[in-house]
Amino acid sequence: MIVTYMEAEADRYLEELTTEQPNPSSYGIDTKTTEEILRIINKEDRKVPQAVASVIPAISSVIDVVVDRFKMGGRLFYVGAGTSGRLGVLDAAECPPTYGTPAEMVQGIIAGGQEALVRSVEGAEDVEFDGTRVMEERGVGCLDVVIGITASGHAPFVIGAMKKAKAEGATVVALSCNRNSRTFQYADYQIFVDVGPEIIAGSTRMKSGTAQKLVLNMITTTAMIKLGKVFNNLMVDLMPVNNKLISRSKRLVQIATGCDAETASRFFEASGRRTKTAIVMVLLGVDREEAEKLLKENDGRIGLAVSAFRRGGEGEKQP
Repeated sequence: MIVTYMEAEADRYLEELTTEQPNPSSYGIDTKTTEEILRIINKEDRKVPQAVASVIPAISSVIDVVVDRFKMGGRLFYVGAGTSGRLGVLDAAECPPTYGTPAEMVQGIIAGGQEALVRSVEGAEDVEFDGTRVMEERGVGCLDVVIGITASGHAPFVIGAMKKAKAEGATVVALSCNRNSRTFQYADYQIFVDVGPEIIAGSTRMKSGTAQKLVLNMITTTAMIKLGKVFNNLMVDLMPVNNKLISRSKRLVQIATGCDAETASRFFEASGRRTKTAIVMVLLGVDREEAEKLLKENDGRIGLAVSAFRRGGEGEKQP
C-alpha cells in the first residue's frame, strides 16, 4: 500500500492529539451494562463545563471584539467541518429568530456545504483552497470576525479560511480542544478547551462537541446581551414569525412591565409587533415613535432608554 506524504503527516499529527488517545475511564466500556455505560459517559461529560470555565477570560476577550465589530457593521463567521461545522451553523441559524438579527450578521460555514449538514461529505475538510474560496465568496474583510472551529485543530478547510480571513484584515479566532492545534498558528485569539480524551477515542462529537457548543452559545448570547437584545433576562428582540413566538412576545411584554394580557396585546400591535418597542411604550406611556427614538439613542437597550427618559424629568406614566 502506498502512503502519501499528506497521509503520513496526518498520521503523525493524530498521534499527538489528546482527543485521539484512549481514555482510561472508559476502558472496557463494551463489556458494561447499559446503566454502567451511561454513568461513565455522564461522569466524563461533567468535566466539560469545568474545562470551559477555565477559559472564560479568553472567551471574554473574543466577545468584546465581536461586539465591537458588530457595532461597526461587521459580521461573525463560524467555519468548521463535520460536527464542528454543524454546531457553528446551528448557533448562527438560531440568532435571527431568537434575537431579531439580520441573517447575514452571524453566518455558519461547513466544509461540504448544505449536504454536509445531514450526511458526512468525505474529504470535504481536506481541501484548503475551498476554505479560501468561501471567504472570498462571502467578502470577508477588516470589520469581520472569523472563528475557526475544529476539535483536532487540523482541518485544512478551516485553516484555509482562517489564512484568507487574516490576509483580508479580519479578526481571526481559533476554537479547539487540542493544545497543539494548528489553527492556533493563524489566530489572533486562541480558545483552547482541554476536555481530555474522548469516551470513545476520536469521537469528537462527544465531549469536544459539547464544549464547542457551550462556547458558541456563550459568544452569541453574551454579544446579544451587550447589544441590547436582552432586558433583564428576557430575550426581547425576537422575531414573532409564528404563533408561538407571537404569544411569547406578548408574554414578554407582560413580564417586563407588569401589565395585564389585554394591555400587552394592545401595545404589541401598536408597536408594529416589536417587543422592545412595546415594552418601552408601556413602561413610559409614550407612543411608538418616541419609544423607537429612545431606543435608537440608547444603543437599543431598554434599561438605558428608560433611564434617559426619566432623567429628562418626565417620570413614568401609566399605560
